[in-house]
Amino acid sequence: MTRSNLDPNFNISTKYRADIDGLRCLAVIAVLLFHAFPNYFHAGFVGVDIFFAILGYLITGIILDEMSRSTFKHLVFYAKRIRRIFPALILVLMTSFGLGYVFMMSDEFVQ
Repeated sequence: MTRSNLDPNFNISTKYRADIDGLRCLAVIAVLLFHAFPNYFHAGFVGVDIFFAILGYLITGIILDEMSRSTFKHLVFYAKRIRRIFPALILVLMTSFGLGYVFMMSDEFVQ
């Protein structure tokens, strides 16, 4: 039994929402300010909390939408997440290792 069977007025919308992008932007700014000025901006963790709350909301909407259409599959869901996240992860790791190799002392780089 899905949520839509329980509540006939329940409507899952997976359309683009600019307001959520705005909240996401504020969350990222809070984290960046915390890292740039840790002595002056102490609430950077709030940005992380906001970001994960938004992520939970969006992913729950995706799962409920697919479950209401009886198309949800765990492997497909995680494969989509991996295809979306891994290219950026690999780019960040390669850039970090490359810059670390060039700009860090060898004993710092090993750590």
